[in-house]
Amino acid sequence: MKIGTPKEILADEDRVAMTPASAKDLQKLGYTCVIETGAGAKAGFSDQSYKDAGVEVVKTGAALFKAADIVAKVRPPTDTEVKRLRKDQTLISFFYPAQNEKLMADANAKGATVIAMDMVPRISRAQKMDALSSMANIAGYRAVIEAGNNFGRFFTGQITAAGKVPPAKVLVVGAGVAGLAAIGTATSLGAMTYAFDVRPEVAEQVESMGAEFVFLDFEEEQQDGASTGGYASVSSPEFAAAQLAKFRELAPDMDIVITTALIPGRDAPELWTKDMVDAMKPGSVIVDLAAERGGNCKLTVKDEKIVTENGVTIIGYTDFPSRMAAQSSTLYATNIRHMMTDLTPEKDGKPVHDMEDDVIRGATATHAGEVTFPPPPPKVQAIAAQPKKAPPKELTAVEKAAQEVAAFQKETRNQVTLLAIGAALLLGVGLVAPASFMQHFIVFVLAVFVGFQVIWGVAHSLHTPLMAVTNAISSIIILGALMQIGSGSWLVMILAALSVFMAGINIFGGFMVTRRMLAMFQKS
Repeated sequence: MKIGTPKEILADEDRVAMTPASAKDLQKLGYTCVIETGAGAKAGFSDQSYKDAGVEVVKTGAALFKAADIVAKVRPPTDTEVKRLRKDQTLISFFYPAQNEKLMADANAKGATVIAMDMVPRISRAQKMDALSSMANIAGYRAVIEAGNNFGRFFTGQITAAGKVPPAKVLVVGAGVAGLAAIGTATSLGAMTYAFDVRPEVAEQVESMGAEFVFLDFEEEQQDGASTGGYASVSSPEFAAAQLAKFRELAPDMDIVITTALIPGRDAPELWTKDMVDAMKPGSVIVDLAAERGGNCKLTVKDEKIVTENGVTIIGYTDFPSRMAAQSSTLYATNIRHMMTDLTPEKDGKPVHDMEDDVIRGATATHAGEVTFPPPPPKVQAIAAQPKKAPPKELTAVEKAAQEVAAFQKETRNQVTLLAIGAALLLGVGLVAPASFMQHFIVFVLAVFVGFQVIWGVAHSLHTPLMAVTNAISSIIILGALMQIGSGSWLVMILAALSVFMAGINIFGGFMVTRRMLAMFQKS
């Protein structure tokens, strides 16, 4: 069968759904590849590069729809493209079925199968096909670049002969894929980065990237990403009010605000109001990645950049992935190829549309003459829900005292048992060993006991610095052992030699580990 990619019709859309590299992979699945002339030109892929990859190049979009059994594209089809569909033909693209009911009905009337790449369920097995995440990752990165292009200062702080330059303060609202990409980019550029999300479970991810998570002093039972497939859910009016109050508090200090908050199937929530924009400093920048769905900022104008009366720049572009067309096309074409791999289990160029498969069923909007949107929830949750633990029982003062006494008694019994065993061993050795040996042996046992008690209480984070101290101790051990090697007792000589050997291993091993640790902090 043939899989083809037409040239995108929408203005300023430079991406393409098939690259020469992905075409080679599709051919390994048994498909013949077709592309419309000039489809990849704006993304940097010439017709000749497709021909070299074994792809047939046709002159028009109409010819491509006629030749291909499977059509892969980026944007939802236009009315003209839907009219070109035929029975049993498969269309794979972003489709947004909830917002394009008429388009979906028209495609179904043609008898075509529609696979919406924006409907791929977010489960572990489907990550390789998650085109929304691929594009959001690029949009988050590009949003910071656009903000920097419109911001009049450095991101990173600098101290120069001409004066001190403070670092830029960046707030990212929404810590999904786009938000995390924006956080990573802003942090790597040296900005002081803050992030907010209604799902508190993402705080650890935010902080691991070097940003500060903005917490609300508010508890709400519904704020649980595990129950919503990893997406944010609709907030209660009380939570929304607390959220806006926090943003009003932050607005005067922020230089750059990047909003990414979206709720599946709904318009973008309004999170950055006019009074917040008015409170920002002149020269500040807002990049609204939710502009296509109405925007998170009250003043956002879709596909435009505006400057407010107080000098705040608001960017509402919706084509961030297209502004990095080569990278976007490569990732999106890979998502398409992975979808085709799942559709072609036998690698014989014949797709098998298994409606029992969670991923295929979740992404299918129309099939076999039926509208199959919305899909049922996947059998596997996107995020495994953590069982809620019962809160610990509040102990009374009497119960706490009883617990402490019991713990002390248990520890005392353990110490007494160990001392009894040690005394028995010492007694046994003393009966057979000479008095000179016992003097050394008692010092050795006491040193082991004290050393164990000291080292065992050291926190794990201090073990590496502790190596420098143990190296010094090992040096003292070697000196003592060398003095004892000349002793007349053969047993003392053997033990002293073993001490030199083991302490030597500790010294050299400690220096090697310390050297490797220091090398991690050296710039190449």
